[in-house]
Amino acid sequence: MSWLIDLFVGTGVAHSIFIVALVIFVGLMLSRIKISSVSLGLTWILFAGILAGQLGCAIDPATASFIKEFGLILFVFSLGMELGPGFFSSFRKGGVTLNLLAFVLVLCGCLATLTVHWATGESLLTLVGVMSGAVTNTPCMGAAQQTLLDMTGTQEPTIAQGYAVAYPLGVVGVILCLALLRKMFRIDFKKEDDILLRANHDMAETLEAATLEVANEAVCGKTLNEIQRHFGRQCVITRILHRASGDVELAGAATTLQLGDKLFMVATPEELSAMELLIGHRIETMDQGAWDAMKTNHLASQKFVITNPSINGKRLGDMKLRQTFDVTITRIRRAGVELIATPGLLLQMGDTVTVVGDTQRINKLSPILGNSIKQLNEPNLIPYFLGIVLGVMLGMLPIVVPGMPVPVKLGLAGGPLIVAILISTFGPKLKIVTYMSTSANHMVRMIGLSLFLASVGITAGSGFIETVVGGGYWWVLYGFLITFLPCLVVGLLARSVFHLSYYSISGMLSGGMTDPIVMAYAQNVCDNNQVPVAYSTVYPLTMFLRVLTAEVMVLFCL
Repeated sequence: MSWLIDLFVGTGVAHSIFIVALVIFVGLMLSRIKISSVSLGLTWILFAGILAGQLGCAIDPATASFIKEFGLILFVFSLGMELGPGFFSSFRKGGVTLNLLAFVLVLCGCLATLTVHWATGESLLTLVGVMSGAVTNTPCMGAAQQTLLDMTGTQEPTIAQGYAVAYPLGVVGVILCLALLRKMFRIDFKKEDDILLRANHDMAETLEAATLEVANEAVCGKTLNEIQRHFGRQCVITRILHRASGDVELAGAATTLQLGDKLFMVATPEELSAMELLIGHRIETMDQGAWDAMKTNHLASQKFVITNPSINGKRLGDMKLRQTFDVTITRIRRAGVELIATPGLLLQMGDTVTVVGDTQRINKLSPILGNSIKQLNEPNLIPYFLGIVLGVMLGMLPIVVPGMPVPVKLGLAGGPLIVAILISTFGPKLKIVTYMSTSANHMVRMIGLSLFLASVGITAGSGFIETVVGGGYWWVLYGFLITFLPCLVVGLLARSVFHLSYYSISGMLSGGMTDPIVMAYAQNVCDNNQVPVAYSTVYPLTMFLRVLTAEVMVLFCL
């Protein structure tokens, strides 16, 4: 039985793997517990790790550090790969407001820390560690320790202890704040969906299909190419019903319009309204089903999934499908969002395209586009590990800030997150296939987050109760105040003044506190992709500010 005992209290690789896996297993089982239909989700892994650390199930510090950092890298990188395509458009729409609120959140946290210092006389160095744990920011604590070491040549152990003691309630405090905001504003997720759509109208709206009848004599005799070129309208006209002959044909650039002709088109609601003013009124009774029921000279509509790597990053106009096959791509669906099929749109692996044209000609597209679901299931790991290499390099790059004694770094979380966003956004332009199935990406993300939580919990759990009983319980209270009050103030400001959706507030607060645990919790509760979008929008700036403020406060102490 000694071998079994060694797995619990021994040393070595087998012991470390056993303890981490056991903590994750227990945490996942506890995550099924719900109180008032609310579950802490994967946060239970953190608490299971603290319990294991308190019971003496410690693992080698170097191994624990590797597991923690590598798990965090996997989590943030897979998150960035999913969010990258919509990141910059989201930033243009509401990123300024979100980052302004995140800046206020960081400022309020510093003011709360200084207030506790002035009111209680507690060492500011200790409170910097407490603040680091309260905002769940390991680089913040590391920057404080490194600055102190560079300036004095000594270390202050209470920085790390304060971090460990405050960390658990740093997580719980944000979750309680989100729950309180939800209660105060009586959040209804159906109404939040409407707020989100209004706030991100241009980005969130879906495409519509409609039938217009030509009633404007000014466009009669003109080709579709002339109309779209002169008026700059972004829509796709797929079929036309000629009034004179009664024939239905595939609309092309050279198709000429006459009074009474009916056009079937796909566009955004805004573009459709503009086309109504330009061409003629809408016929509500002629939907896509009515067009499909007509005798359309063998015209059909079919969907294809792009799985041919050679098409990845290729402009839709360069495909010349209209000239070669006499077919038209009417719409493209990517990551749950429908895109207008403009000539300049870059195609990506995993896109679902809707093609209209002759049945026999459409069937010839299958080998060109790929249309092999099995191929999409194959994991594409090259961009992941290339991105991690570049992300670690960026995270370790020293950024010199005038007046600071030591350079600032983005860290092993900020660097990979930024690189993942850049690769997933611009990779197709460089012919890099960045597609990975949703299930595979989610698996990588959950494994990374589970490893991170388990390692943090085991490390913080050693001596946790002794520290709390020995006076550290005040640090717990201080940390909770530093967590809860700034989040509440900024949450109220975001909702009352800026009228942000609860999804955006949840993502902004979790990103402003650099807390992937809260983000995962909020995403689970809200079940909306806007939570991680807001999180990744404010995370880079917040990470930089957290590290910077920690170094400034240490210098203030000295």
